[in-house]
Amino acid sequence: MHRLIAVELKRSLLMLRRYPLEMIGQLIVVTMIFYGLFLGARYIAGPAAQFGQRLDALVVGYVLWAFSLFAIGDLSWGLMDEARTGTLEQVFLSPFGPARVYMARNVAGLLVTVALNAGILALIMLITGARLEFSTAALTPLVTVLLGAYGLCFLLGALALFFKRIQAFLNLFQFVLMFLIMTPFERLQTPSRIAGYLMPMTPGAGQLRSILARGEAFDTTTFALGLANGLVYLLLGLWVFGLAVRAAKARGLLGGY
Repeated sequence: MHRLIAVELKRSLLMLRRYPLEMIGQLIVVTMIFYGLFLGARYIAGPAAQFGQRLDALVVGYVLWAFSLFAIGDLSWGLMDEARTGTLEQVFLSPFGPARVYMARNVAGLLVTVALNAGILALIMLITGARLEFSTAALTPLVTVLLGAYGLCFLLGALALFFKRIQAFLNLFQFVLMFLIMTPFERLQTPSRIAGYLMPMTPGAGQLRSILARGEAFDTTTFALGLANGLVYLLLGLWVFGLAVRAAKARGLLGGY
């Protein structure tokens, strides 16, 4: 498996070197969208408004949304591109199997995703004046968010494999993902908080806001909830993707677009 990840990492770096403007464009566009929202909120609130921890929490949520969006889009958009270019069958002929190939591709692409979102975070902090309290404790809830994101990644990949063209659905799903990531379920009343924690990535996102924006200590109970949440959605996504692979093979959908 480590050789497969190494090959996919080389592929990601070659794509980055071949098409550097794509990454730069994503960095600028995502940052400017947040800056536009920030200017609009400051105009509505008035010149004397002080956002404080709410701005910091919003920055964390927005960067997490961008991070999850890039992680999830790699598989679903990649499947549609390979179906369009005719290379999808080559992936399925690999001795590793499609699920392992795409998992390795996601892990290898994580380096590029982290670098891109670190740049987005740095630019947003620079132009808004947000100040986050970084610590190594934030790495563990980030893992739980990543597990949930990969679970959704394979769920959407199953749809892309079966239906081939789901661009409109993926564009709409961005707003669903924004709701999941940026809603502060950890601050809501108990029934709403429990319901929110059953959704993908929400426990880890809430804990990251608590650590980075509010300076709270690491909570093992919340982390355990986030880890269980991420593993459940990851296993669910892999299972559904496996069903979609078998159905696509049985119906002969790999060779057609």
